[in-house]
Amino acid sequence: MLALTDPNEAYRRSEVDARVAGGSSADLVRFCISQVIEGLGGAISAHGVNAPTHRSKALTRALTALTALEMGVDRTAPLADALLQIYGSARRALLDCVTRFDPERLAEVRQDFRDIQLALAHSS
Repeated sequence: MLALTDPNEAYRRSEVDARVAGGSSADLVRFCISQVIEGLGGAISAHGVNAPTHRSKALTRALTALTALEMGVDRTAPLADALLQIYGSARRALLDCVTRFDPERLAEVRQDFRDIQLALAHSS
């Protein structure tokens, strides 16, 4: 199946599979956050060069990673409500951009996730 896709996508999928198979919960959270950041960056870049197919794929990548983050929240944890609010707001922004693309709004969401990524790196 991977032979039917482009080489970059095949490599990315194998990287995802390897990280999911061998990662701890914290590793998977960091990985999903990086996928949100990369997906949003890709969507913004694709929009800038008028590449709607690439923009759509990048948004889907970010949304998939965001969904994994939401599903993985321990609802009994002290920060659960705050995380769910952040993830929910990000989801709404991404879905809004499917019909009316707003690169500035996505850049803000991307920066929020970069801030989270930085905070996680400092707490490790």
